[in-house]
Amino acid sequence: MATRWCDVVVDAVDPAALARFWSALLERPITGESADEVDVALADGMELVFGTVPEPKSVKDRVHLDLASSSPEDQAAIVARAVDLGAKTVDVGQGDVPWVVLADPEGNEFCVLEQRDEYAHTGPVAAVVVDSFDPPAQAAFWAGVVGLPVIGEGADFASLAREAGPSLEFVRVNEPKVVKNRIHLDVAPPADGDLLIEVARLEAWGAVRADVGQIDVPWVVLADREGNEFCVLTPR
Repeated sequence: MATRWCDVVVDAVDPAALARFWSALLERPITGESADEVDVALADGMELVFGTVPEPKSVKDRVHLDLASSSPEDQAAIVARAVDLGAKTVDVGQGDVPWVVLADPEGNEFCVLEQRDEYAHTGPVAAVVVDSFDPPAQAAFWAGVVGLPVIGEGADFASLAREAGPSLEFVRVNEPKVVKNRIHLDVAPPADGDLLIEVARLEAWGAVRADVGQIDVPWVVLADREGNEFCVLTPR
């Protein structure tokens, strides 16, 4: 059994409040809560995890969520619910597009997509989208990390698909990464796997160790080939 993508982790100044926003927006339950972490269930065992950080958001996120909708009416209802909960519409240079760009109460951008058949199986989160200088290369790297197939690829876009839950997508941008990502992925070896052996495999695949201030933690922080941080958790 391969290492799997298990969590989407969001830095938050107030994780409890931000988790309540996303739980209500996605209509998904909060499944765990402590002083510095709150978890919201997504699909297929994946969780949206909100962890405490002291610093507020300062630049556009390089990783964001796309939300699925089933019709124009459903898209409008999701947007209205988001705004009622505290989201705001934002301009990230998207121009005239069929999706709506919003920001959550801590400023994290997300998109509410128009109905698309390819996201009918994902649940409320259609995709986790990562800004990239080279989307095909990033998709190939992450396919090797978590064993998901590349289902779509072009010069400016590439996508990995799960049987259930959000896709992992890469879109071309020209802006460099300048700060630690506020949204990152957690991956974990299977229950019979070995953390250090898996970390060594990922380093051989092109990942590098990353220092984000972690001290004496049971997981290992790595960065992919474009510097996006991710955590390798203990086997599970």
